[in-house]
Amino acid sequence: MQLAHKIELKPNNKQKSYFEKTCHISRFVWNWALEEWEKEYNQGKRPNALILKKKFNAVKREKYPFVLDVTKYASQQPFIQLKKAFNSSFKGISKHPQFKSRKHSVSSFYIGGDKVKVKGKKVWIPKLGYVNTREEVRFKGKILNATISKRANKWYISFVIEVDKSPYQSCESQAMIGVDLGIEKFATLSDGMYFENIKVMEKYEKRLKKLQRALSRKQHPKHKGDKTLISNNFIKQKKKIEKLHKKIANTRIDYVHKVTTYITKHYKSIVIEDLNVKGMMRNHHIAKAMVSTGMYEFRRQLEYKSKLRNNSLIVADRWYPSSKICSNCGYINPDLKLSNRVYRCPQCDLEIDRDLNAAINLMNYGRVSSTRTHTPVERGNVDERSLLPKKHPLVEAGTQQVDLHLVRFV
Repeated sequence: MQLAHKIELKPNNKQKSYFEKTCHISRFVWNWALEEWEKEYNQGKRPNALILKKKFNAVKREKYPFVLDVTKYASQQPFIQLKKAFNSSFKGISKHPQFKSRKHSVSSFYIGGDKVKVKGKKVWIPKLGYVNTREEVRFKGKILNATISKRANKWYISFVIEVDKSPYQSCESQAMIGVDLGIEKFATLSDGMYFENIKVMEKYEKRLKKLQRALSRKQHPKHKGDKTLISNNFIKQKKKIEKLHKKIANTRIDYVHKVTTYITKHYKSIVIEDLNVKGMMRNHHIAKAMVSTGMYEFRRQLEYKSKLRNNSLIVADRWYPSSKICSNCGYINPDLKLSNRVYRCPQCDLEIDRDLNAAINLMNYGRVSSTRTHTPVERGNVDERSLLPKKHPLVEAGTQQVDLHLVRFV
């Protein structure tokens, strides 16, 4: 089993300069390889990444001696990455590889596991030495490789570690739960709990607009071809915006981590919908709210955390009408609108919260899929006296963490 662990680095100025130079070299070699690949393709040849690598190694000492100042992986790994990028492009998984820009591309470089050494809160980097880290590596195993990247003027190292078994304890509960994602409520569970949408983008929206307006007034090129030089104040203001964007993203992903960890710890079988997030983003009425929730990230985390804890994750069919089915009698309401937040069944007179009704239907879908004995209208642990979901007091990112093991609801 392979696990990834990302840790923030604490480099000094000399180490930061080394990282910047290595990233520039890695990006330069990628662009060189891509240019040579396209030249050979236009000439009717069949490009090969390994042949291009040998070609570069033959001329690098004379034409590009600066690549020898950093780790060898900075000038070798881009060829392997380019080969994988073209294979993904040919299969239709990704787009055609593009040239990397110094301004817009992610600054990163790869290091092989044979050249990485970890000693407490220090990591050994080839041709540089030990660099301090914020924390120790959590997992014990063989380090296969590492990637150093830059984000919002901070440096991180991501380890890929091979472990014999999962370091996380398996879920002891055998309960099944249906999870309905939404905009008003981030996640509603079929047992009556829900996690609120923290709306982190709305919280920092005014501050972000103010910083961006200030950035537009700084000296910089206004259009393509404008030779106006970028001022130091423009660079400083841009770093402030990057820092705020990073804070927004970290707050969102931290909240999603807390929700997915709680669900995978307390429920053995989890049922979710196969949402068309890309299609929903085309609706300009809800696109902004969709970005703020992080639905794709929620499913991605549920998938890998379920594997680590030996949980069963069931994904309902995309066209399964979980919101339109009555969880009491099975009636399908074709006239249900997105604005109807309460589901009212015309046959059995059931009135229930729309998201809770969908979550119950997802749980029933999972029971059918798992071939367990059930009744089609079974509600699980929902209290008959109150058909409104109960708010889960999960702490917001950046605040004090609560012990979720002690939080129980009825």
